[in-house]
Amino acid sequence: MQACAVPIEKISTPVDIPEKFTQTGNSSPLEHWWLAFNDPQLNQLIDQALTDNFSLISTFNRLQQAEAIAIKDSADLIPSIGAAFGGAKSYSNLGNPSNFALGLNASYEVDLWGRLRAQKQAAELDVRVAEENLNTAAISLSSEVAIAWYRLIEQRSQLRLLKQQIQTNRNNVEITLIRFAGAQSSAADLFQQQQTLQATIGDQNNVLATIKVLEHQLAILTGNTPGMFSLANNQQLPDLPAQPQTGLASELIQRRPDLRLAYFRVQAADQRTASAIADRFPKLSLSASINATSPNLQSLFNNWIATLAGNLILPIVDGGRRVAEVERNKAVAAESLNNYASTIQQAIKEVEDALAQEYQQKQLISSLNLQYSYSQKATEQIRLRYMYGAIDFLRVLTTQINQQTLERNRISAKRQLIEYRIQLYRSLAGSWPLPEYENSSIDSKEQENG
Repeated sequence: MQACAVPIEKISTPVDIPEKFTQTGNSSPLEHWWLAFNDPQLNQLIDQALTDNFSLISTFNRLQQAEAIAIKDSADLIPSIGAAFGGAKSYSNLGNPSNFALGLNASYEVDLWGRLRAQKQAAELDVRVAEENLNTAAISLSSEVAIAWYRLIEQRSQLRLLKQQIQTNRNNVEITLIRFAGAQSSAADLFQQQQTLQATIGDQNNVLATIKVLEHQLAILTGNTPGMFSLANNQQLPDLPAQPQTGLASELIQRRPDLRLAYFRVQAADQRTASAIADRFPKLSLSASINATSPNLQSLFNNWIATLAGNLILPIVDGGRRVAEVERNKAVAAESLNNYASTIQQAIKEVEDALAQEYQQKQLISSLNLQYSYSQKATEQIRLRYMYGAIDFLRVLTTQINQQTLERNRISAKRQLIEYRIQLYRSLAGSWPLPEYENSSIDSKEQENG
C-alpha cells in the first residue's frame, strides 16, 4: 500500500533583495578564491587546513551522523522481518524427548497519511543541511587561514621596520648625547630621545609576541600542534588582486552554502510539521507469522501454522499531546523561515560592508601615502632648522615620532585592505569539492605516523 507522499515545497525568498550590489569588479570570481592572491604558501596552508583541521573533520562527522539517521528513518517504510529458531531436549525416566521450533514474523506499518515518508524526507533534508554546514565551515576556515597568514606577514614587516627604527633612534641618541656633551642640547632633549628609543623597543617586544601567537594559530588551523610547525619567512604583503564581479543578489542566494543551509532547514521543518499532523490520524499496521514445531529436524516443516493480523490504532484521548506537537513544529518552521530571512539580509550586508570598507580603505591608503611624503619633506626641513638653532628639539622629536608612526600605519593599512578583500571573497564564495574525510581521524593519523 502506497501512502500519499508529502511534497517538498519550494520556499520563496522571504525578504526583498536588491537586484544588484552597489559595486562590482571586472575579474571573474574563482571557485578557490584564495588563488587570486597568487601566493603559493597561502595555497599550501589552506590545502593543509582543508585536509587536516580537526574542527572541519568533526563537522564532517556530523554529516555522517545525519546520513545514518536518514537511513534509520527510511527503514520505517520497509517491512521488518525476523526469524527465531530453538531446540530443547528433556531427560526423564520416561524417555528423552526432543522439541524443535522455527518461527518467522513480519510487521509493517501502512503509511496512510504520509507520516513516515515525511520523517524520511525531513531526515534527508537534514543531510543536505549537514552538507552545507560542512561547506560553510570550509569557507570560514579558508578565510581564517588567509587572515592569520597575512596578519603574520604584516607583523614580520613591522618587525623589520621596527629594527630599522630602533637603529635610527639609537643613532639619534648618540647624536643627542654628543650635542649634550657639547652643551648644544639639554638633558631633557637626551631623556626624550632615550624614551623614544625604549618605546620603540617595547613595540618590538609586542610584535614578537604577536608573531608567536599567529604562528600558533596557524598551526591549530592546519591541524598541527603549536611548537611542532614551521612556516616560510615571508615578509612582503601581496598586491591586491583585481576586484571580483559581485553578480546579482539572487545569484548569491543560490551560491552561498549558509543560505542553502537555512533554506533546507525551512523545508525540513515543514516536513516535520506534516509528520506531526499525520500522527493525529489512525495508524494501520500489518503483521504475519509462520511457526513450526517438531520433535526432530526432519519433520520440522510438516507441522506449521500461519497467522495474518491487522491493527488499526486510533488516538482518542492523549491530553493534547499530539496537538501540542503540531503547534511546536509549526513554531519551529516559522522560526526557521525567519532565520532564513535574517541570514539572507546578513549575507547582503556582508557583501556591501566589504565593498564599502575596501573602497574607503583605498582612500585611506592614498591619504597615508601623501602624509608620509609630506612627513619626509617636513622632517628634512625641521632637522636643518634645528641644526641651525631655529627651533627646539621637541619639534624634531615630534616629527620623528610622527614619521615612524606613519611608516607602521602604512603597513597596517595595506594588511587591512587585504583583509577586507578576504571578507569580500568570503561573502561571495560558493562551495567547492572537499577532500575525502572517510579515513580522517585521530586513530588513522596515528597509524600513519606509527
